Amino acid sequence: MIVAIDARRINGEARFEAYASGGRKPTGRDAVAWAREAEQCGAGEILLTSMDRDGTGAGFDCDLTRAIAEALHIPVIASGGGGDTQSFVNVFQRGRADAALAASIFHFGLHSLAILKQELQGAGIPVRWPC
Repeated sequence: MIVAIDARRINGEARFEAYASGGRKPTGRDAVAWAREAEQCGAGEILLTSMDRDGTGAGFDCDLTRAIAEALHIPVIASGGGGDTQSFVNVFQRGRADAALAASIFHFGLHSLAILKQELQGAGIPVRWPC
C-alpha cells in the first residue's frame, strides 16, 4: 500500500502541513507526524508531493523530502518540482528520496528518460534498467 501525502511549508519554515483535496485543503496535521502514522498503520511506501513545488519545475523540496525520509523506515517517493536532471540528483542526494516522480520533464519534452538515467548514474545514484 502506498500512501500519498500532499504537504506545504508552514510560513516558509522547515515545518510542513499535510493537505487534503489535491493539496487545496489544510488538515492542521504535521506532515511528518502523519507520515509516521501512515507507516505505523501499515503503509509500505509514501508518495510525497510538495504542493509548493508541484508543477513549477523549480526542483523538489529536498528539506521536506529529507524530513519525511529520515523519520520513516519505508521508502519515500518524491513528487512535485522536478524540472531538470539536477533536480533529481538533488532529491536523491540531499532529500534522501528512494524514488522520484517525473512527469512534466517528459510531458513537455524537456529531457528524455535515457538522459535522466545517465545523469543519475553519473552522480552515483543507482537506476533500474540503465540505458
